[in-house]
Amino acid sequence: MCQLLGLNCATPTDATFSFTGFRERGGHTDHHADGWGIAFFEGKGLRLFLDHQSAAESPMAQFLQAYPLKSRNIIAHVRKATIGEVALENAHPFVRELWGRQWVFAHNGDLKDYEPHLHAHFRPVGTTDSERAFCWLMQELHKSHAALPSVHELGHTLRELIPQVTPYGSFNFLLSNGEALWAHCSTHLHWLVRQHPFQQATLKDCDWTVDFASVNQPGDRAAVIVTTPLTSDEAWTAFAPGELKVFVDGVAIE
Repeated sequence: MCQLLGLNCATPTDATFSFTGFRERGGHTDHHADGWGIAFFEGKGLRLFLDHQSAAESPMAQFLQAYPLKSRNIIAHVRKATIGEVALENAHPFVRELWGRQWVFAHNGDLKDYEPHLHAHFRPVGTTDSERAFCWLMQELHKSHAALPSVHELGHTLRELIPQVTPYGSFNFLLSNGEALWAHCSTHLHWLVRQHPFQQATLKDCDWTVDFASVNQPGDRAAVIVTTPLTSDEAWTAFAPGELKVFVDGVAIE
């Protein structure tokens, strides 16, 4: 199984702390060594980094730690291959355009014998069940709305679509269009919000403690969503199985 990391923030935020601990799970502290990726939104633009190497050993991942990028919406993934070979085209996150916006998706879980009917516009490039599910979601969102709907409307439509996928297996996922971040839990997903008054946090996967009060302003706020908690001294909340949460500006609005 894979692992997910998402950040949704009120202001452009440096993800180095969270990504450093998360990266270790890609081959050092855990066995998710079959590729990795991370996507940073910058307005309507997107920076996407993918590698079929393990995150723990990847020079590109090391580069990102030395050259941190700031964003209000970030999705990262470390892969343990189950369906689809270890290859660059099978690395998450996946990206598609819809309504003139970039959409980013990453999935944790297995969807057995999942072969949805896909139209010409949204087709997978690789061979994963995850990318097939993403293409189907984009296709059905496109069919449901003539133009970009509100965040609330999108959440409502996703709640109608997700039960059509979950009978095939585990469907933990993160989805963002740069405005909001949707997080769905089938089995394991956790979240917290870092905001004023900020506290210190210590990573579980490597020896690093940060006092967030010293590096943030009162208006800064970040929701962090991850498969299993990244830190040992913060209060993480587990998603309920079947729960879909929507995050905007670092706040869970649904």
